[in-house]
Amino acid sequence: MLIVGELINTSRKAISEAVEGKDAQYIQQVAREQLDAGANYIDVNCGNKVFNEVEYMQWLVTTIQEAVQAPLCIDSPNPQALEAGLALAKYGTPMINSITDEGPRFEAILPLVLKYKAKVVALCMDDHGMPETAADRMRVVDSLYRKLTAAGVKDDDIYFDPLVKPVSSVQTAGVEVLETIKLIKQNYPDVHFMCGLSNVSYGLPNRKVLNRLFVAQTMTLGMDGYILNPTDKSMMGVIYAGATLLGKDDYCMGYLKAHRKGIYEE
Repeated sequence: MLIVGELINTSRKAISEAVEGKDAQYIQQVAREQLDAGANYIDVNCGNKVFNEVEYMQWLVTTIQEAVQAPLCIDSPNPQALEAGLALAKYGTPMINSITDEGPRFEAILPLVLKYKAKVVALCMDDHGMPETAADRMRVVDSLYRKLTAAGVKDDDIYFDPLVKPVSSVQTAGVEVLETIKLIKQNYPDVHFMCGLSNVSYGLPNRKVLNRLFVAQTMTLGMDGYILNPTDKSMMGVIYAGATLLGKDDYCMGYLKAHRKGIYEE
């Protein structure tokens, strides 16, 4: 299970203020807390700082790596900002979030994937927009898979994002994601998955309950990557327990380690 810590994102007020004020101590504290809580990657996103994104991305990547030796997920729709972050990333294999099957975006991002030998989140979106059904998503998946592998990207480096939408606006949104995961797993068994699953509960009360249940449902069908808040003990507890029950936790060591860390404290 690959966990990408989502907290260093300038859409969050505290992070935005820290970035604008160049508060390295706070950014580094958030990075350490996520790594200590179980994150495998640290997401770096300053995409709402449109006019200074390249500069802020460089500062964030440098600042984070002064505190933690963790691989980074460079998260931006801007190819220039992606390259600015990737050029400075020095620990492990970097991840790019994300590529789509939209013509201009694919053509801009693919060279970065190849140049930096990065893992890549492949979002189920194309020039027709955001697909509604699993069948529509699979049309995009088939196209992206064919193009990425033809360019030399390995299955193991592809992380399909099945595009989670709110069930508050689309009643079948959760079911369509589950069906998409099932189909991708059947057709491309060696690729991986990644998503920001909290979208599923947007606009509803008790969001954490829905999010945790959706994690369990998606894990059962093969989901193996999430962008989330790793300091949420209840969520991480569900993930560790789920991996154990699905036979993906050798000798239950992950679950036992989580227990010893106090994840399951009442």
